[in-house]
Amino acid sequence: MTYRAPVKDMLFCMQELAGLEQVAKIPGFEDAGIETAQAVLEESAKLNEEVVAPLNVEGDRQPSYWKDGKVFTTAGFKEAFKQFGEGGWQGLQHPTDFGGQGLPKTIAAACIEMLNSANLSFALCPLLTDGAIEALLTAGSDEQKATYLPKMISGEWTGTMNLTEPQAGSDLALVRTRAEPQPDGTYKIFGTKIFITYGEHDMADNIVHLVLARVAGAPEGVKGISLFVVPKFLVNADGSLGARNDAHCVSIEHKLGIKASPTAVLQFGDHGGAIGTLVGQENRGLEYMFIMMNAARYAVGIQGIGVAERAYQKAVEYARERIQSRPVDGSQPGSAAIIHHPDVKRMLMTMRAYTEGCRALAIVSGAAYDAAHNHPDAEVRKQNQAFYEFMVPLVKGYSTEMSLEVTSLGVQVHGGMGFIEETGAAQYYRDAKILTIYEGTTAIQANDLVGRKTARDGGTTAKAIAKQIEVTEAALAKRESADARAMAKRLKAAREAFVQVVDFIAANTKSNPNAAFAGSVPYLMLAGNVMAGWQMARALLVAEEQLADGKGDNAFLKAKVTTARFYADHLLSKAPATRDAIVEGADSVTALALDAF
Repeated sequence: MTYRAPVKDMLFCMQELAGLEQVAKIPGFEDAGIETAQAVLEESAKLNEEVVAPLNVEGDRQPSYWKDGKVFTTAGFKEAFKQFGEGGWQGLQHPTDFGGQGLPKTIAAACIEMLNSANLSFALCPLLTDGAIEALLTAGSDEQKATYLPKMISGEWTGTMNLTEPQAGSDLALVRTRAEPQPDGTYKIFGTKIFITYGEHDMADNIVHLVLARVAGAPEGVKGISLFVVPKFLVNADGSLGARNDAHCVSIEHKLGIKASPTAVLQFGDHGGAIGTLVGQENRGLEYMFIMMNAARYAVGIQGIGVAERAYQKAVEYARERIQSRPVDGSQPGSAAIIHHPDVKRMLMTMRAYTEGCRALAIVSGAAYDAAHNHPDAEVRKQNQAFYEFMVPLVKGYSTEMSLEVTSLGVQVHGGMGFIEETGAAQYYRDAKILTIYEGTTAIQANDLVGRKTARDGGTTAKAIAKQIEVTEAALAKRESADARAMAKRLKAAREAFVQVVDFIAANTKSNPNAAFAGSVPYLMLAGNVMAGWQMARALLVAEEQLADGKGDNAFLKAKVTTARFYADHLLSKAPATRDAIVEGADSVTALALDAF
């Protein structure tokens, strides 16, 4: 089996939950209504199902390799990437001024999910390029934009982000790469960067490295970091490629998963200095890099959703085919396909509910981004910006942790066959693990949620979102169906647990930081669970309305109601227990003496 894009569910999320019609009223997005969305998603599905997905297993078995300073990608990747670029997919959500399609993130998010479902390793190249484009659009000079953006948006050139060094993982205060100013206004860059995704490859004519480095005399710590554009090949005044820059790949990593994606060690300046140009102002590099990182964090959350969807499809297919054991209810006289067994159904429903909940959350967050950046009303922009920023660590942290559970369940559904590489279930599990680590581990997302998103405003944004959830609870309470009543009960309990934790975090972050941060990741998981569950509750309301009105696809709508009910009973129901662990269990996290570990 290859991959089938869940276009119907994506369109449902866009239209019914994310308010695509409202997005299409924002100036610049007038043509981005449901008809455009459907046409774009169907074309994206065709490319990913027919071209990109078939390369996934091959990339795992015959990964990228390094030889004499060059990296050679898996056979077929180069040709697929050319098709991807020529189809305009790299420029989907980027401005038309530089050759992009200018579509909203609401639509782009679904296409990015498809690409990651089809082939996580392949999708990483456009993901990093998207982030580099965002950073240059925001902080680049007019000359840098004119030089680099059209080629990056067309897919002819790709982009990277260079933060990590051997001695500086997430602690960027320790960055040592240095930048020496030159008389012509350029800088010479010297240093080593590690874990650089697609830092070297053969799929594009040039690679545009965005590199964090220190200028001599800069302040210590993160306040003294600047951002530079350091291309693999220098670019001539007429836009043609010039000399090879002094930025070289000295090795690539051998990894647990995403094996076809080359993770490079890059050496800058071993032969006299790599030529770079400053982005924005000196010592503001981290601020600019966070533009790229936030774009990447949201995209990594979508990676989690993508790989979870692929693992779910694979597990369903296997469960329909694998004959084993008689059903416990005696509904069949002999052995039956394992999809008849209650525990297999529980696993498949868990996979499905998690994936649909996180997809809805990501697409709704994408719509908030679109409004935050493009709406003509300043107050609407402000509210949506606060909502989106609160959701980014949840989309990243919750969706990626979710993907680990879902891909693990995918292996479990396969039983012993899942542990064998030939079935393909294990690849999704191995690939998913990195998602909870790169672009900031789950703990780093949780620190962001605690410090910047909750404690900083005393929980004001979090509680404003909780008020919106109460509106959904009230709508559910008016319904007579057992499904709506069950969802109302679970959503209310989960929302109350969330608010109690918000109060605990806001009260303790400064006065008792160990207590607040001991529960930071559980808080992130609780918040993600509640927000995804809220979207499933909203989906249930819409699906019941459409069923009552005789609109839409009955089978799809009934499945949506059932999946939402499952989410309420089996996933949202965990929220009060998580609240107890955070609020009442902080002391036991730090109680054990260090020498007792």
